[in-house]
Amino acid sequence: AAAAAPPGNGAAAANALGDGRGGDAVAFDVEQGSPYGGAPAVAAMTAPTTPADAAMASFFASVDEINNDVERIKVLQGSVVDLHEAGKTLIKTKDVKNHQSDMQTKIGEVSKLARATKKKVDMLDKENSKARKLHGCEEGSANERTRTSITAALKKRMRDMMAEFADLRARMEEEYRQLVTRRLQTVTGNAPSDDAVDKVIDGGDGERIFQVAMEDEATRGRVEGVLAEIRERNVAVKELLSSLVELHQIFLDMSINVDAQGEMLDNIAKQVERSANYVKGGTSAIVQAKNFQRNTRKWMTVAGVVVLIIIIIIILAVVRPWQYT
Repeated sequence: AAAAAPPGNGAAAANALGDGRGGDAVAFDVEQGSPYGGAPAVAAMTAPTTPADAAMASFFASVDEINNDVERIKVLQGSVVDLHEAGKTLIKTKDVKNHQSDMQTKIGEVSKLARATKKKVDMLDKENSKARKLHGCEEGSANERTRTSITAALKKRMRDMMAEFADLRARMEEEYRQLVTRRLQTVTGNAPSDDAVDKVIDGGDGERIFQVAMEDEATRGRVEGVLAEIRERNVAVKELLSSLVELHQIFLDMSINVDAQGEMLDNIAKQVERSANYVKGGTSAIVQAKNFQRNTRKWMTVAGVVVLIIIIIIILAVVRPWQYT
């Protein structure tokens, strides 16, 4: 039998486990941290009575921890985006430097939390593998499908967050390029070529591009200020992008097997559906057989009565009892 509802989930957890009686795969709201968006996954209800119950209670506790970490990451992600937007209008080198330092700190916090979350997800995978050895938690059971679907949903959240940070990284690169282009056009008076922008971003040829403008005493100070700002942003942006690439890899490691798990869940669902169709077909065949049996009995009774009547008529025709009266 499948494991009973873990402590703290109440009716929602029972639903999550397919009522604990072999139901289909779970519908679990990982953002709410509980099945069907109900109460938190862990609260006092009843003590586990079997190893399977205890394992499932531990599983939901781990899921709650991971959900809390994910919510904290999303808050930090919002802070990173807000800081990025605020930094677009900064010009002074000191302000740019302080701003990029704040950005780096926030991204560092995200990376640290993401690494800790990854370890918890890895432990969850190990718990799931270990739980399959328990009675009622074998592969294909309602308990195992619950674990697999919830874990896959968590990893999908990680993959979605990875995509959001990847979009942020691409946006930062593009917006930094646009900023450098505007700065160059402001100083030189001409729209710079893509090659010139690339050279400035790469930090290789900025002085030569500004050479003409720097020869003018009236504009030299402003040009030097723009160059200093670009250099400061250049170093900081490269560090930020490098940190985002590292963060991307952390999320990628957590979500890399989501597709495989999703395919496995689809296969399980198909098998369940196929079994249901077989059961439905078998039930229909039984009903048809019963109807046929009932009709057969009815016609056999009618046929028996007809035969009996025919036999009586034949006997009467042969014996002719009315001749002896």
